[in-house]
Amino acid sequence: MKKIVYILLVTLITASCNGVLEDMNKNIKSPEVVPGETLFSNAQKNLADLYSGSNVNINIFHIWAQYWTETTYTDEANYDVVNRTIPDNDWRRLYRDILMDLREASNIISAETYVLPSDIAAQANKVAIADILSVYTYQTLVDMFGDVPYTEALDITNTVPKYDDAAGIYTDLLARLNTDIANLDASNASYGGADLYYGGDVAKWLMFANSLKLKIGITLADADNAAAKTACESAAAGVFASSADNATLPYQSATPNTNPLWVDLVASGRKDFVATSTIIDKMLALNDPRISSYYTTVDTGNGVPIYLGGIYGASNPYGGFSHIGAKMEDPTLECVLLSYEEVEFYLAEAVERGYSVGGTAEDHYNNGVTASIEYWGGSAGDATTYLGQASVAYATAASTWQEKVGTQAWLALFNRGFVAWTEWRRLDFPVLNPPPGMTQADIPTRFTYPINEQTLNGDNYTSAASAVGGDLLTTKLFWDKY
Repeated sequence: MKKIVYILLVTLITASCNGVLEDMNKNIKSPEVVPGETLFSNAQKNLADLYSGSNVNINIFHIWAQYWTETTYTDEANYDVVNRTIPDNDWRRLYRDILMDLREASNIISAETYVLPSDIAAQANKVAIADILSVYTYQTLVDMFGDVPYTEALDITNTVPKYDDAAGIYTDLLARLNTDIANLDASNASYGGADLYYGGDVAKWLMFANSLKLKIGITLADADNAAAKTACESAAAGVFASSADNATLPYQSATPNTNPLWVDLVASGRKDFVATSTIIDKMLALNDPRISSYYTTVDTGNGVPIYLGGIYGASNPYGGFSHIGAKMEDPTLECVLLSYEEVEFYLAEAVERGYSVGGTAEDHYNNGVTASIEYWGGSAGDATTYLGQASVAYATAASTWQEKVGTQAWLALFNRGFVAWTEWRRLDFPVLNPPPGMTQADIPTRFTYPINEQTLNGDNYTSAASAVGGDLLTTKLFWDKY
């Protein structure tokens, strides 16, 4: 009997110890199961961080849009993306940190079983919203590189995914948006507080989806006018109605949730950037009221502070030129992913192209300019005065609508470097300045493919490079026809 009791005690102690050891073996900082909502939030934060910062290892688009240029290290302003493997860094973040999280969020949420109709409806909303943000991210990839992995992307068992035709990806993105818009139900909930952009407001996501559809449609216009017209006209009634509809991520005052710009411009203690003469000269010529929000003045020695931009691509002493304005150095400055003024410029262009989207090109242009001025702290009166100048008024500003819309969109998209660079590529305005020793033909129109793709996915890389017309910075994307 004693022997039996002893054996039982040993068994119980061993089982208990094994349980304790197993618990101790678990890495509580790397959970095996993550809620889909958490992955969705993480993707939103990663996407906003990628768009917001000015770290030259990741986001060089403030530079390429010529909002600012470099002081000592001028590689990026001279279009060197290889030294810091910038395409590799962006490619990895877009696929791994955003698209993969969005896919996994959707898979986890879709696998949940609900009984209440309201929960089932919320589940459908969550899946649709995750897909909408995936569409946004894939458009970014296409607009950055051209042909990219799409149908075979995100499969961890396939290390050599094929590249899909960029125009075909655009077609599929529009089809996905149509499905997502049809599946969203604004009378029901979604992510709630886990949605860092809209707090779970499905009606706002419907507006975002339609605005994104308009954006994709108008980007497609020179490549496929019929498809662009259909997309823009079907989206127009549901797009953003004011700046209150903007898709934004609000940042906080304490790390690690500050705007990356604050980390790059302030916390780092670095003095890497100054304003360019490209934008300073344009804003001064137009008496643009936003200049005091965008930039600081500098005293050149005569006691009279002025706005002065450096030569794009040259080595510009930090103390000799205007710097980025104080608002940009606020750690709580929000990231804007898609905005009302952006939408209004798309609508102005759509009207000029003969699409039935409502309103006049002039009204949409004025709305876009006014929204931007007010966003940066100006008043409606400031906007009226600005638009009243012959150099700005839609009727007299320039000889073509491309120059009118392109110039004012570029000025309004300050701190939206990637979008601004994309608009320049589409409309060819404003005229950007090449770095010293280069010409207009040297200004990049895409990223080259990541070096890792060349070495690890060589056959598909070679095919893609040939398909887009050569893996060069100056190869035009399929929608960039002029």
